[in-house]
This record gives sequence, C-alpha cells and structure tokens, in this order.
Amino acid sequence: MKLWANVAAIVVLLVGLVWTLQGANVIGGSFMSGQSRWLYIGIAVLIVSLGALWWINFKRSY
Repeated sequence: MKLWANVAAIVVLLVGLVWTLQGANVIGGSFMSGQSRWLYIGIAVLIVSLGALWWINFKRSY
C-alpha cells in the first residue's frame, strides 16, 4: 500500500512540475504555456504532493 501511495504521489508531483514549467513558459507548445494560472495551479499541486509524500513516509502511527 505504501509503495503505491508513493508512486501515485510522485506521478502527481511530476504532473505539477510540468504544469509549473508550462505556466512559467519554460515548456512551450501548449495552451497552458505562458499562462500564470497554470503556474499557480502547478505550484499548488507540487506543494500538495510533497505534503502527501511526507505524510505517507513520516507520519507516526500510534
């Protein structure tokens, strides 16, 4: 279960990274390129996925 949760969080992290780079106009060729909305959405997805990775791997179970 922990392995699949990590894989899912990493996939979401990569999607957020792509959205961030497209929003910052580093990756071109998309309707999202150069749109600040996708930059902010990508950053939010990155933060949430990093939080999920932390939660999956470092939470204590009592």
